[in-house]
Amino acid sequence: MADELTLVRKAAYTLLARREYGRQEMVNKLLGKGFDSALIDSVVELLMAERLLSDERFVDAFVRSRSNRGYGPRRIEAELRERGISDELSDERIAAGPSEEETDWVARAAEVRCKKFGEELPSDFQERAKQMRYLEYRGFTHEQIRRVFKGNND
Repeated sequence: MADELTLVRKAAYTLLARREYGRQEMVNKLLGKGFDSALIDSVVELLMAERLLSDERFVDAFVRSRSNRGYGPRRIEAELRERGISDELSDERIAAGPSEEETDWVARAAEVRCKKFGEELPSDFQERAKQMRYLEYRGFTHEQIRRVFKGNND
């Protein structure tokens, strides 16, 4: 039993050495390695008590990473939900943004649009709709997208 507990801890430490994990994601990873769920639960509780495993830290790193890759708040929230993060925690951290200062999601959406389509806002309705769909796919809200295009043909 003690040997198996050590193996579970060692596997968890190896995973945490690479990147942050949320509680549920860590449990799923360890279950995938074939460990007993009772042992996994005790190791996860220990890691959380030692502050080596933290949902808050994971969410902060995840929001920062996805935001830097050009994803919007709706997409980030959906991905966090898939990883077992509560809606309250994800809403709170996404509203705060990927860093200490307030994130301007509209400015981020504008950057993503410019990177993909260039500086010039389209005057053609079909091109504008195409760009709006792209931003929606990336996870920006309708209000954020509308504000990106606000200066052009409203």
